[in-house]
Amino acid sequence: MPTSDLYDIELAMNDGTTRSFGDYRGSIVLVVNVASNCGFTPQYEGLERLYRKYEADGFVVLGVPCNQFMNQEPGTDEDIRAFCSMNFGVTFPLTRKADVRGKNQHPLYARLTQYKGAGLSKSVLPGLVRWNFEKFLINREGIIIDRFAPTVEPDAPEIAAAIESCRKAAA
Repeated sequence: MPTSDLYDIELAMNDGTTRSFGDYRGSIVLVVNVASNCGFTPQYEGLERLYRKYEADGFVVLGVPCNQFMNQEPGTDEDIRAFCSMNFGVTFPLTRKADVRGKNQHPLYARLTQYKGAGLSKSVLPGLVRWNFEKFLINREGIIIDRFAPTVEPDAPEIAAAIESCRKAAA
């Protein structure tokens, strides 16, 4: 099986460490661009529940703080980490703040936004990230299998079904 080109992407983590997306090889990953001052910010709670529910099965939520949408993530990496921990008990990994679109778009998002798969949720079109809390689901082989609009809550049936599909495919 070919190696996913996502696995070659370097990630600067919120805690100051550097990782590779390849560290998530074999995991199911939900990548979400997040923000602390957005109407969708309460989704952090649902993302954490989802992470805890499936973590033992190799599921990861990867939060990517972004300040590109109405400056809704103005804090430092330390501010973001403290906010997420204190207000929502977030334990899933967070990257450093990154651009998800535009000329300084993070390489991860350059690849994610190319996704045009058949499983694309009806609520999101391929291309640019349009707002905070847009979600991309990547299977254990590093293949992008679905994309969900910010309005799709972490506990939505379509997200659970997509995760379960990934889990069954690996069984």
